[in-house]
Amino acid sequence: MSNPNAGRESSLAALSLAALGVVYGDIGTSPLYTLKECLDGHTPLEIIPENVYGMLSLIFWGLMLVVSLKYVFIILRADNRGEGGVLSLMALALQKATPGSKKALVIAAAGIFGAALFYGDSMITPAISVLSALEGVGVVSHKLDPYIVPMTIAVLIALFAIQSRGTATVGKLFGPVMMLWFAVLGVLGLLQIIKNPAVLAAMSPVYAFRFAEYHSVQAFVLLGAVVLALTGAEALYADMGHFGRPAIRRAWFGFVLPSLVLNYFGQGALLLADPKTIKNPFFLLAPDWALVPLVVLATLATVIASQAVISGAFSMTKQAVQLGFCPRMNIEHTSETEIGQIYLPQVNWMLLISVILLVLAFRSSANLASAYGFAVTCTMVVTTLLAFMVLGRTLTRAKRVVLWIVLSFLFMIDLLLFSANVLKIPDGGWFPLVIGMIAFTVMMTWHRGRALLGDKLHEGELPLSGFVESLESGPPQRVEGVAVFMTGSTDSVPHALLHNLKHNKVLHEQVVFLTVSTADIPFVPRKERVVIRKLGKTFHQIIATYGFKEEPQVPEILAQVEELQPDLRFDPMETSYFLSRETIVQGKHPAISRWRGWLFSIMARNSVRATQYFKIPPNRVVEMGTQVEL
Repeated sequence: MSNPNAGRESSLAALSLAALGVVYGDIGTSPLYTLKECLDGHTPLEIIPENVYGMLSLIFWGLMLVVSLKYVFIILRADNRGEGGVLSLMALALQKATPGSKKALVIAAAGIFGAALFYGDSMITPAISVLSALEGVGVVSHKLDPYIVPMTIAVLIALFAIQSRGTATVGKLFGPVMMLWFAVLGVLGLLQIIKNPAVLAAMSPVYAFRFAEYHSVQAFVLLGAVVLALTGAEALYADMGHFGRPAIRRAWFGFVLPSLVLNYFGQGALLLADPKTIKNPFFLLAPDWALVPLVVLATLATVIASQAVISGAFSMTKQAVQLGFCPRMNIEHTSETEIGQIYLPQVNWMLLISVILLVLAFRSSANLASAYGFAVTCTMVVTTLLAFMVLGRTLTRAKRVVLWIVLSFLFMIDLLLFSANVLKIPDGGWFPLVIGMIAFTVMMTWHRGRALLGDKLHEGELPLSGFVESLESGPPQRVEGVAVFMTGSTDSVPHALLHNLKHNKVLHEQVVFLTVSTADIPFVPRKERVVIRKLGKTFHQIIATYGFKEEPQVPEILAQVEELQPDLRFDPMETSYFLSRETIVQGKHPAISRWRGWLFSIMARNSVRATQYFKIPPNRVVEMGTQVEL
């Protein structure tokens, strides 16, 4: 007789291994550059025990408080039906806010700004990760230094070029490679700690407080470097839907955290033994014979870390499209079994160009470290603010007070880290800020423009109920077949139908009004997806609801309708689809500023056609155009 607990344990172990490859790539490659940047960055410190112990203590307690306590213990509880990430958290917070209210607007703006900053982060991560790995070549031989930047660009081009083919095959290697990576991190660190075990004393917070006491201004500035050890913490939350809370927690406490701590403290022990190793303490942990294999392994690990961020950018964009904050884009599925494996060409090539420009502009991981951290800490602040609104709803009053006290303490840490990273803006931190502001402006402009367009279209619409009754009592010429009118409104007559009656003066035997909406949950159960209403003898209304992580498909909706209502058939050769296509023109008294109206008009013209996005057969579509003044 099989043991069900053994099966669950095996499944959890497999998920934990997979989480190593996707969730922890970013934070797992931080030892390549973090301690070096802390001690020998823009504010170099003398390599003496007090300074080394102080920085190790700050890194250790950053990992314990920000990653372990805040994200792994607390934030992972704020799941939206199993899904995580700043957009899922925003959707949860919006559930308790009145639509259109100031509170709802502030929540949406905060969530979208946090998501927008992710794009800046997803450009810097591949650049700094791959650069820092290949800088190990310079440790092997300084003659290879001129080739570091070209090799980095070659690796990045190859990485982005394979995105369209999917990562299913290569992805199976991610977990084992990262398991080897973390094992190597731990072993290299442990070998140095054995030689100088006294370095473990830095686990005491006393050393962090002493360092802050004697170097108050410098300690504050150096928090901008300490945060490099925490980058990737948001991935824990964002990828919860893929692996689940238990697998992410087990991988963190069982393997990732011990390996990271051992490596950081091993680097500290090495520096105390030989301060000259500050030129690259990570690679100098290894014996000479292991340098080349370590550079290869580090490059693989950084490619995997970059892959996770790229996939995250694809997923984030898809969610933004579904939630109405981004124009429709071409979304290609790269796996027949994994719905989450998608490819967005526009996003992919935009990221590649940006990453190459970053590498050419900054040319070293040390320079890029100046730009890294601002976006991460800003997103951390947004996540904590939204967590205040979401967590504690189901807790007792006493537990809620305790939770808020802990969150307030963690929020102060977030603000401290964020303030320190604000100082990086002149040295490169402006880059993720500019990218984030551009993405935020684009997304909020699209959301506002769509709302105004909806209001404008609604002004001239007729109520659906009385109109259907009048059509059935005195119908025009009826023709064979079924007409499906796509509409965003459930209580008014579609403009495409009015134009069809006005110009063609005919009506199909069966008329269906189809509305596709997006819920503020990641997935909608199939049995709850479709609602069918009979409006008259020959008129039906179909309302299909999808989650913000799903992809709506009209043929799939109609197939489900046929299952639920067998008398309503959609023969592919007898079904026509009618869509409205609006052309935006600026009015004499525009509702939004002219530059935003111009931006919205460009996005509307270049968004993917509804036929392609909703997978409607293109040879069965009739588009009725109209001009709308905004």
